[in-house]
Amino acid sequence: MNTLLEEAIEAWEDARNGVIAEVENIPPNRFDFRPAPKARNVTELVLHIMEVSLMMVGELRREDTDFHRAAFPRLVALYSKPVAGLTGKRQLLAALRSTLREGVEAFRETGEIHMLQLIIRFDGERGTRLAWLHHGISQEMYHRGQLALYQRLMGITPSQTFSSLGTGIDAP
Repeated sequence: MNTLLEEAIEAWEDARNGVIAEVENIPPNRFDFRPAPKARNVTELVLHIMEVSLMMVGELRREDTDFHRAAFPRLVALYSKPVAGLTGKRQLLAALRSTLREGVEAFRETGEIHMLQLIIRFDGERGTRLAWLHHGISQEMYHRGQLALYQRLMGITPSQTFSSLGTGIDAP
C-alpha cells in the first residue's frame, strides 16, 4: 500500500514525465517559439517549470515553511540557480530529469510526517505541505498543457495525443 507521500510523488513523476515527453517532441530549433509577444517562449516556459519546482522542494523541506516570507519572484530566485542560464533542448531535458530525481529524493528523505505538517500558503491560509505539493503538481500539468498548445500552434501533434499513443485518433 502506498503512503500519501508516495502517491503524491507518483503523481509528480507522471506530470513531469508528461512535460518531458512534450519537450522531447519539440524540435531543437523551435525552443524560441512564443505564441504571443509577451508570452514565455518554450525555453522560458521549461525553465519556469523547473524554477518553481526547485522553490517548491526547497520551501516544503524547511522547518519554517512560510510562503509569505518573500514575494513569489524572490522565493523562486532563491532556488533557481541550478537551472539559471540553461539553453538548448539537451540541457533542458537533462535538467528536467535531474530536478525531478533530486526533488523526489529530497521529499522521501524529508518524510511523510514532515509533509503532513501545516504551513502558511501563498494565500495566507494554513494547509499541509503535502497539499501544496499537489498544487505544484497541478502547476506542472498546467504548463504541460501550454507546451501541447505551443506545439499545435507550430503545426506539431503533441506527444500525449491519442494518435501519438497508438489509437489512430488525433485530438482536435
